[in-house]
Amino acid sequence: MRARPRAGTVLCAAVAGGWLAIALLGPWLPLAPTAVDLYALFAGPTLAEPLGRDDLGRSILARLLAGAHDSVLVALLVVAFSALFGTTFGMLVAWRGGLVDLIGMRVMDTFLAFPGILLAIGLSGMLGPGLGNVVIALSAMSWVGFARLARVQTLAMKTRDHVMVARALGTTDAAILRRHVLPLIAAPLLVEATFALAGVVLAEAGLSYLGLGAQPPAPSWGMMIRDASQFLLVAPHMVVGPGLALLSFVVAVNALGDGLRDRWQVQR
Repeated sequence: MRARPRAGTVLCAAVAGGWLAIALLGPWLPLAPTAVDLYALFAGPTLAEPLGRDDLGRSILARLLAGAHDSVLVALLVVAFSALFGTTFGMLVAWRGGLVDLIGMRVMDTFLAFPGILLAIGLSGMLGPGLGNVVIALSAMSWVGFARLARVQTLAMKTRDHVMVARALGTTDAAILRRHVLPLIAAPLLVEATFALAGVVLAEAGLSYLGLGAQPPAPSWGMMIRDASQFLLVAPHMVVGPGLALLSFVVAVNALGDGLRDRWQVQR
């Protein structure tokens, strides 16, 4: 009998799904995140503008929703690239074994020797600011987790009966990995992806806070927090919106990952 999903997991999935929907629909929403109103500088929350306005009189709510497009979609791209490359790398080195596996492990250990966020900051600094370079830098930081997990799982699957039978029948290595190994290791990889998504959103916000991510006038949650930090005493409301958005997304995705992990452990 299948265990019913917990209410908390469903709620977190709804919150994360809501932000993902906003991120995907952002360019088509009737927003004006760059519209300036010099008569409403630092205006506090009102019914029309529940989050108030910033130092240039721009709508914080409009910038928050538009910023989800950059912050969340960048994270999705990073996780997609990292999962694709890392999973492929980990499966191949585990399947080949021997010297290939040893070299693959040393490559992963080399990347792990550097703190991930420092590696991303260094690469972003060399490549220059911009969201495209942020995707490259954060992908270089994130792929190792998928590679290590895929390697361990593939090593465990190599000796399974159905895999041994497929090899005895002459099935190609690529077909075995695609049809008989990948479907069985997809669940832990999906859990890893949810945790990676939360971490990448935080890392992107950190890079934008340092001026290495999205560039003005494009909104980004990290850049909004950076701008708001300069006016904490004058307009503390400026930091509430982006701070809560970042917190809600990260907490929801992490809790969703915990829920998925617990659910699949129960069903095994």
